[in-house]
Amino acid sequence: MIFEINLFYFVAIPAVILYGVAKGGFAGPIAVVGVPLMSIVVSPLQAAAIMLPILCLQDVIAVLSYRRKFHYKNLQTLLPGALLGIIAGTLWFRYLSDDLIRIFIGVISIAFVLNYLIIKESIRPLKVSYLRGTLFGSLSGFISFGIHAGGIPFNMYMYPQKLDQKVLVGTAAIFFAIVNYIKVIPYFLLGQLNFENLITSLILMPFAPLGFLIGYYLTHRVNERLFYSVAYLCLFFVGLKLLYEGIVNIL
Repeated sequence: MIFEINLFYFVAIPAVILYGVAKGGFAGPIAVVGVPLMSIVVSPLQAAAIMLPILCLQDVIAVLSYRRKFHYKNLQTLLPGALLGIIAGTLWFRYLSDDLIRIFIGVISIAFVLNYLIIKESIRPLKVSYLRGTLFGSLSGFISFGIHAGGIPFNMYMYPQKLDQKVLVGTAAIFFAIVNYIKVIPYFLLGQLNFENLITSLILMPFAPLGFLIGYYLTHRVNERLFYSVAYLCLFFVGLKLLYEGIVNIL
């Protein structure tokens, strides 16, 4: 029992710090490893429930830090779809295989990065699109509900616009703050925010600001070209990891 508790915090503390680094604005896709990392010791559903209050705290810090830099029109296009995705996640996520979701996210992540590498020199920045925004917003809300990995669809929509990195981070901060606080309602109704999970969240919360400060520091000291290169690199390797895990677990 003691070994299991120690092992849990051994994987949970790095997971919280990684989420904080992403919330701080640096290498956002890397946060997707957080719930799978904690799922080594506890169920994915419990891991997601433990992380949600921590994410809500990090969201407050992120919004206060980036509140002056965000893209309002992108929020308009993404949030309605995200709400639909959260509703769909509430109704259907428990019936879906975690491994199929990993494979799905992995495939679209890898395809997105490969497409970027092939045509990046020949394309201009994409404009805001209500159709694409609703699609990727829905995917983001749905996937975020289950494993807090909504950053991947969000970034697939946002990266091709080639916005200033601080505007990108600020838009993400506000978007996921709204998404995560909405998610509290169904998580509570589904009984996931129970006493045990909330106490565990409270124990891990001091590590949340640490990760954010690391991410914030790196975001403000890394140039934009390197920022996007690291972000795409993280997205690619996270996609490979999720695809591999999903296939191996099914086989």
